[in-house]
Amino acid sequence: MDLRELKALEIAARTKVVFAEGVWIVPSQTTSGPYRVTLGAAPRCSCDDFQLRQQPCKHILAARFVCARDYDGQAPGLSTEAVPKKPTYPQNWPCYNQAQQTEKTRFRELLFDLCRDLPNPVQTGPGRRWTAMADMAFACALKVYTTVSARRFACDLEDAFRLGYLSHLMNSVSVCAYLENDLLTPVLKGLIVRSSLPLRLFETTFAPDSTGFATSRFVRWFDEKYGRERSRHAWVKAHAICGVKTNIVTAVEIGAAEAGDSPFFKPLVETTAENFTVMEVPADKAYLSHDNLALVHGLGGTAYVPYKANSQAGEADSLWEKMYFYYQYRREEFLKHYHQRSNMESTFAMVKAKFRDDVRSKTDVAMRNEALCKFLCHNICVVHQSHIELGIEPVFWAERPRLAEATAKRPRASRGEQTGGSSTGCLEPPADL
Repeated sequence: MDLRELKALEIAARTKVVFAEGVWIVPSQTTSGPYRVTLGAAPRCSCDDFQLRQQPCKHILAARFVCARDYDGQAPGLSTEAVPKKPTYPQNWPCYNQAQQTEKTRFRELLFDLCRDLPNPVQTGPGRRWTAMADMAFACALKVYTTVSARRFACDLEDAFRLGYLSHLMNSVSVCAYLENDLLTPVLKGLIVRSSLPLRLFETTFAPDSTGFATSRFVRWFDEKYGRERSRHAWVKAHAICGVKTNIVTAVEIGAAEAGDSPFFKPLVETTAENFTVMEVPADKAYLSHDNLALVHGLGGTAYVPYKANSQAGEADSLWEKMYFYYQYRREEFLKHYHQRSNMESTFAMVKAKFRDDVRSKTDVAMRNEALCKFLCHNICVVHQSHIELGIEPVFWAERPRLAEATAKRPRASRGEQTGGSSTGCLEPPADL
């Protein structure tokens, strides 16, 4: 018995599977919509698993069980000698424990090195001088990393200032105002790209996908079919692409909540190709298009995107036709490449489990920047763990010496020099790093 057969038994035992209009209606275990199953010599199901594998899925097996139980049909044979186990993967626990126990300290060090020397926006005219961009980016990312409220974040800001990571001690509530600055958005996108560079020698396969972060807003509409008003949470939709070996995110785009996935394929892949060698891009069928296949092919790689049920072979000897027949007649080999995209789902799970699956900000700009900060924090954590497990050097800026070497060569500024200068100045790294 495998996991599909075990889930099929659960569906048959706990849900209502009915036969109507010549097909079996099998409820989904993850969504509210049912699947339509046809039994016989060539069984078929409308689920994605059957469309990909062209082999009996759990819904077909469940329909067979119910048919045998209630209609004297023939049940499929199962081997119940061994209970199926979900596949697990080895973990280097000593390295993992070390990475977790030292993460917060190293996170602040790496974030400081990543943000320092960021150029400040040009400010003309009179008025109070803006906070340095390095301070704003550092404070926003650290705020998201801690996952605490703005008031409780005050202690973390004091610690960061005491260690020399901030040029001045700011009010913790000011961080909320920094997130509402639209000038911070391109800076955070650039920092996400820059934070992925230490792993560019390890990653050649990249998987794009999208996910949503819940907000405090509600969207209401009137349902004409049922004659009542409905509502649900609005969300921020993030489009990201990650390396499948280390889960490092190489590019992020924030789009409209209802925007499609396919238009974001090009900017994500092109941004990744600027710093990485792109050999494979496995993606789900939402990204299927002639242009997307050609884009990856032009970069010297291959896009493994499954075709839809109504897709045709197309023009003879074209890239579309070659991948179409590869998908149709070498399905098992194709799926070995395609299923690497599951690592993108793991990346989203890592981000949401560690830095929350919602955003606390209220304005559109702040919600967008907060979502970007989540991916930036994730990247720094991945780099830190890769430094311990893979032995990489976390160098973000090629033209800059390593942080430890630079610190050893330059004296630390005194407390008076740290607090007496302008708020737009940049500090040297603390000597105790």
